[in-house]
Amino acid sequence: MCHIGRVPDNTLPRDELRATIEARRDLGPDYEQALVESFLDKIDSAIEARVRAEVAAQNGYQVQPGTPGASPPRGRPKQTDSTIPIALGSLGIGIPLTAIAAGEAGPAGLFLAWTGIILVNVAAALGRRRR
Repeated sequence: MCHIGRVPDNTLPRDELRATIEARRDLGPDYEQALVESFLDKIDSAIEARVRAEVAAQNGYQVQPGTPGASPPRGRPKQTDSTIPIALGSLGIGIPLTAIAAGEAGPAGLFLAWTGIILVNVAAALGRRRR
């Protein structure tokens, strides 16, 4: 049985970030660590889902969110370009990371966060060139 492939939601709801920031304002600094950890857990889950879907697509499998595995393809595997998922993933991570880094560490944190994102994209581009 082949599952219908669906791309996981590539955007973390901005409402989630807004709600976290609002909760931080309401609850005060005592709950800040718990709020940040909760938000980062949600980001991690979203990234894991994107990575799973991308790996399955590159191997010619189709996955449906919520299913533990992937089913083999029918016919020839589809060739995919990983540029778009990496770019969307970088933006998806970059938006909340920018807010957190700028709010917590100022310009230095912002610079460090985006330097990391840029390095990941450069490494991915160099990896694609070697294939």
